[in-house]
Amino acid sequence: MWINIDKNSNTPLIRQLYNQIKHLILDGQLAADEKLPSTRKLAMNLGISRSTVLDAYNQLIAEGYLQGNHGSGTVVSGGIDIFFIPLKKPDKKHDLSVTLKKEPETMVIDFQSGVIDSSLFPLRQWKKAYQCSFDQVSETAFYYHPCAGVLKLRRTIADYLLRTRGLHCQPDNIMIVSGATQGLALISALFHDQQQPVLIEDPTHPGLRKIIERSKLSLIGIPVDDRGMVTDLITPFLSPAFIYTTPSHQYPLGGILPIQRRQKLIQYAIAHDAYLLEDDYDSEFRFEGQPVSSLYELNPDRVIYLGTLSKILTPAIRLGYLILPDKLIEPYLELKKYSDVHSEAFTQYALSEFIENGELEKHIWKMKKIYTKKRQHLIAELSRCYPNDFEIKGHAAGLHMVVHFNGVVFDDTLINHINSQQVRVYPIANYVFGNKAAYTSDILLGYAHLSFAEISMGITRLCCALLNPEHKKDTPTSVESNKK
Repeated sequence: MWINIDKNSNTPLIRQLYNQIKHLILDGQLAADEKLPSTRKLAMNLGISRSTVLDAYNQLIAEGYLQGNHGSGTVVSGGIDIFFIPLKKPDKKHDLSVTLKKEPETMVIDFQSGVIDSSLFPLRQWKKAYQCSFDQVSETAFYYHPCAGVLKLRRTIADYLLRTRGLHCQPDNIMIVSGATQGLALISALFHDQQQPVLIEDPTHPGLRKIIERSKLSLIGIPVDDRGMVTDLITPFLSPAFIYTTPSHQYPLGGILPIQRRQKLIQYAIAHDAYLLEDDYDSEFRFEGQPVSSLYELNPDRVIYLGTLSKILTPAIRLGYLILPDKLIEPYLELKKYSDVHSEAFTQYALSEFIENGELEKHIWKMKKIYTKKRQHLIAELSRCYPNDFEIKGHAAGLHMVVHFNGVVFDDTLINHINSQQVRVYPIANYVFGNKAAYTSDILLGYAHLSFAEISMGITRLCCALLNPEHKKDTPTSVESNKK
């Protein structure tokens, strides 16, 4: 039995011995009932401790490869099919110059929406809150928690919403979820047996449509204008399970739903025994005035409020929350129980401490100023490279903007040409559920995650592609020569 032990390898000795004996059995070099050396003899021959050999033998016995017969030693088990498995060679130090891929000469500037600047995450304050929360929790924190979430956090969120949004709600109505994605998925699952459609804004995020459709719910798109969902276009005889809306900052067009339309939605929901799902995904980042009032406060019995922290702190903290009408709490908790029991608890304690210390509001205030400057810089760069031929849509809020380019059609050919300039933009037509014709000249530009230099470079490359659509190999700086 040929075994080679490499004492300089990063692989533990027991694992090396276990692997090699296993492979000798599987490729037929050790036959059934063949006797293995004693642990003492094999240890002496290999220059390793007997306990290492014992542990390897015991592991192989536990997995059925070997049998330990009292008084007659250890033998190979029968009934094992023989097939060849190449044995991994001993570890070697990798040559990084060979294994690492060469970085591209030109970095792609990606104007993806919904991505925040995580480099400014308040790590020191978060660590402090996390440590403080650990110092305060009792041993009960290590057991299962309520499906609704940690009560301390739910109380903190209720106080926070009242203080910052004027939104009155009870902690009992707040449900902690593992991000807004899970929140939407759970609400969709609540209604999947009712065979009723869901009304959604059109255009809207393709991802949320997929989440709802996974619950086997059909979708009906309601057109959107510069003031959000056009409520007059909702068919009177429809009886939806719920209506999905982003009233504080319509995604992606950016309109704010006026009170008249909000009241019509409430009246429609009451008349059809339906619910309104208010996705308040980025209301904290409104750059002109205070955050918009919530739809929830108009009728807490008919509105499901969905909030998230991914767009505020970091997507790595997978926590969001729902505010549910009383009638939905019991069926929701049953669903959450058999989904994941409860969202991760220790982060909930830390988040509660973080909010109570005022750190969340400090961070929002800081990021609002930075995102405002980035938005202004983006508009200035568009004006420099493409003056008088574009229009900004939506209100000054959020982490993206929609830009209409006069006389430009963002078809596949143009988008491919823009991509060749090492820049990524997103046609609004891709977000449209129904008629795409009205949005062929509009693109979405997310800017929050980009540096000021990246914004300048990206807009320069974009405008170069728009000004020189027939030239596939123009350099990004050629736009400057076109302006002279």
